Amino acid sequence: MENHVVLTACIEELQALRYTPAGLPALDLRLVHESSQVEAGCTRKVSAAVKAVAFGALAERLARQAPGSIWKFQGFLATPRNSKTVVLHIQDVQQN
Repeated sequence: MENHVVLTACIEELQALRYTPAGLPALDLRLVHESSQVEAGCTRKVSAAVKAVAFGALAERLARQAPGSIWKFQGFLATPRNSKTVVLHIQDVQQN
């Protein structure tokens, strides 16, 4: 099965860089996306706020970025334990 997400979004919020029990850097983010999309032949404006997480060197790199900066994020979706919402696990980024 495939689980691959590509999303251009603005970094709305960055939490403090933290470390997993194994010592791996981890960063929680909140991303905001706004665009126009075609659905059923009609164009509509869409927006989405997405929780995201990055680990390792990618977390350290994103922790240095300014809120409001726009990036192209690639990764996969997962639901954390004891949660009902999905989180984007970021595997790659490119600044827009």
